[in-house]
Amino acid sequence: MKEKLYSQFSFNRNHIDNVLGLHMEGNTVPFIARYRKEMTGNMDAEDIRDLIERYEYLENLEKRKDDVIKSIEERGKLTEELKKAILKAETMKEVEDLYAPYKSKKKTKADIAREAGLEPLALYIKTNSDLTNLNVEAEKYICEAVPDAETAISMASDIITEETGHDAEIKARLRELYELHGELVALQKTDSKERNPYEDYYDFRQKMSAVPPHRVLAMFRGEREKILKLKIDIDEEICLNAIANICFEKGMTDNNITKKCMRSALKKMLELSLELEFRGELKEKGEIKAISVFAENLKNLLLTPTVRNRVIMGIDPAYRTGCKYAVVDTTGALLDHGVMYPTKPQEDFHSSRKILLETVRKNGVNAIAIGNGTASRETEEFVARIISEDELDIHYTIVSEAGASVYSAGPVAKKEFPELDVSIRGAISIARRVLDPLAELVKIEPKSIGVGMYQHDVAVKKLEKSLTDVVEDVVNNVGVNLNTASPSLLSYVSGLSENLAEKIVSHRKSIGRFKSRKELLKVDGVGELTFKQSAGFLKVYDGKEKLDSMFIHPESYEAVYAFLEAVNLSSDKCEMVKLAVKDKNVKSLADRLGIGEYTINDIIDNLEKPDRDIRDDVDAVVFKQGVVSLESLKEGDILTGKISNVVDFGAFVDVGLKNDGLVHISQLADRFVSDPADIVKVGQTVKTKVIGIDRERGRLSLSMRV
Repeated sequence: MKEKLYSQFSFNRNHIDNVLGLHMEGNTVPFIARYRKEMTGNMDAEDIRDLIERYEYLENLEKRKDDVIKSIEERGKLTEELKKAILKAETMKEVEDLYAPYKSKKKTKADIAREAGLEPLALYIKTNSDLTNLNVEAEKYICEAVPDAETAISMASDIITEETGHDAEIKARLRELYELHGELVALQKTDSKERNPYEDYYDFRQKMSAVPPHRVLAMFRGEREKILKLKIDIDEEICLNAIANICFEKGMTDNNITKKCMRSALKKMLELSLELEFRGELKEKGEIKAISVFAENLKNLLLTPTVRNRVIMGIDPAYRTGCKYAVVDTTGALLDHGVMYPTKPQEDFHSSRKILLETVRKNGVNAIAIGNGTASRETEEFVARIISEDELDIHYTIVSEAGASVYSAGPVAKKEFPELDVSIRGAISIARRVLDPLAELVKIEPKSIGVGMYQHDVAVKKLEKSLTDVVEDVVNNVGVNLNTASPSLLSYVSGLSENLAEKIVSHRKSIGRFKSRKELLKVDGVGELTFKQSAGFLKVYDGKEKLDSMFIHPESYEAVYAFLEAVNLSSDKCEMVKLAVKDKNVKSLADRLGIGEYTINDIIDNLEKPDRDIRDDVDAVVFKQGVVSLESLKEGDILTGKISNVVDFGAFVDVGLKNDGLVHISQLADRFVSDPADIVKVGQTVKTKVIGIDRERGRLSLSMRV
């Protein structure tokens, strides 16, 4: 099995063996990727996951082969040739093709014909081009189960049809033809005249290989909603010729009955199974792309930088029930909350103005976050007006509410704020999303964070696994403050479970702040293995050990101090490390200390910049003081905004309007773009030009070809 991995991956054989060994020992992917670089050749987390997934697939493939061989053998149908073919199969699909003739528990027409002793007649038909004497030959098989020659011929034909329909080589060839020539066809299923999102697909036909994944998922959704009817179309004659060529090569002769059997096998067996198979493949490819887009967008959203030293007022806009607000301090602790009614139907401007100003002044608010849901536009106008008229030194930003309601009504919010109303919890979440997006967003199911398309059309387990991997990678690449992290954040740390995360927080509350990483071992349930997996990602600031605040694993502390001594550097002058090693051979130094070159370079980077946060390289939150109005815009206007979502056909940009503007893929750059993700990412600040305004539907078309 490993030989296959060696041939399929370009990594060093020893590194592949090491990754699999580390995985079998229970090490997590983040731990392997960061703290076992010498063993893996510096593979990243994605490479490691790909390798492990492929290994598990091959393991399951071997198990399936054993099960299939055993099942066929129990039926007394296993031949040496069939066994070799199964063992040689490279994919699950090949194994299932070979198993197909023996799979059915129900008797088929062909099975009944075989039991009636008609296999010799089927062989006669297959090997004779001249069937003049067929009736005479068929009469030899008349018995209680076969009343006449015509029935005998019909039943023998059933055997030929089934053998043709189950032929693995024929299936493989037809798959190739479907991939080359098969077309996905969509038609309107109903006569409804109502407008709907699927009108572009009422008379759609395109080669399967060329249909973009987002269109595939859109059409499947249209079919589920009974608006579209989908089918896979291919020229039957091309398929029949391919079937005939293979059958003739295997000794079958060309006669009227064999031709009829081939057509019957195509129509009754092969077309049906291949249609289902390719529909599944199309949907799977669409899902893979949708999940990939969602995962990339989620990663970039989670990497949004923190906003430091700001007291933030979060506002959850609404009409009838009023705008709920909450103020959080620089650490995210709740300072104040309430409700005001600046929007319809009350439109109580004066009272709302008074509440806003009093809240701002009492709590020292210096930033406002407004949710982008219902009444967001009117709330923004109200806030912008107060800032302008009262000359407040405050900026505001619009925040995506996606998932806020899921959080506010969920168990995490109930535990944090049991006495507060659901909508107040939502306002707190909106404020905290600006303060520390990662710490807040991990409290929400990843699939509820709206940075994808068609996430409700994909396999739930695949989506959840992919998004969980993304959150896990981001959390472990950013690092977690052991003394401030919530259970939600801690649960994504390498080696920690939800249960352990809760125990760590409980320990912190009862004993007090952690003074070192080693104290983690005092938490009930944290053993040596858990400590090894998690300690390097949990940071303790202002503690007993300076290295506890860095991405340096405790297992390397002794080597670090030996290294500092070797370069004549004291621990309080760590930031001078690059200068200290300038004229030294770092590799030989690492060898002498018994640590690898990757590890020593990571140690040097951390010593030089212990407070570096990977989020520092990402565009910061865009704050503003004035409101942008769709009515005031005109074509040609230049707007600065943030990418809020990246999809197959372009990117959505938040420019301060109720609805985000769309930059179509053709407008992303002055060159051909095959994948929007090559050009933009969620959270990126971009300059755009207005190229189209649909005021009736509130839509804005933008271009980045400024």
